[in-house]
Order: sequence, then structure tokens, then C-alpha cells
Amino acid sequence: MRQQRARTIAEAVRFSVVGAVATLLHYLIYMLLIDAMPTNIAYAVGYVASFCGNYLATCYFTFHTRPSWARFVGMAGAHAANFVLHFVLLNLFLWLGVAKGLAPLPVYAIAVPVNFLLVRYLFKVGSMN
Repeated sequence: MRQQRARTIAEAVRFSVVGAVATLLHYLIYMLLIDAMPTNIAYAVGYVASFCGNYLATCYFTFHTRPSWARFVGMAGAHAANFVLHFVLLNLFLWLGVAKGLAPLPVYAIAVPVNFLLVRYLFKVGSMN
């Protein structure tokens, strides 16, 4: 039981590292693009770009599993749900008057923990081996 808890904590730490890098990449791309295109498109481009490396890092570094098409499709599904959550929250915060450059920050604070639970379920609890 203690060993399982330590593994779960280690996964959460590794997930946080991968997530922080992906989130930083997403935010940087978004900030570079918000003046050149509509806000939602800039946000989407940043999200998709950060997802590309996130899958492999999640497999190899976070959960120590091999990539598979089943996991890729599952992670894409989890991220599709997360993507919708991001857009709803982003537009809510923009509507509430949060500046375009700051609006992603509370979005990340809410969506990242939700994404961890979805992805962890996919890689650890789900039956995709």
C-alpha cells in the first residue's frame, strides 16, 4: 500500500513536469499569436502544438509505458474533453474581463488537475495494454 502511494506521488510529479513544459509551450505559442489572429484560434494552435510532444513524454516519462495507437486515441479523446473545458473556461474568463494575456492562467489552474485524472485513468486504470 505504501509502495503504491509512492508510485502514485511519483507519477503525479512526473505528470506535473510534463504538464508544465506542455503548458508553457502552449502559453508561449498563444502569446506569440494573439495579436496576429483571433484569440480562440491562437489558443487552439498553441494547444495542438503542445499536445504533439505531450503524448510521447506522457508515455515514456510519466507512466513508463510504450506508445500505442489505442493509448494515442485514448489520450486524444481525453485531451478533446480537456480542450472543450479549456475553451469554455477561456471564454468565460475573457467574458468576465480578464485580459487576453492572463486569461489562460486560471484556465490552467482548473483544467490541468482534471486532465491528470483523465490521463491517469487512461494509462493506469483503463484496459488499454
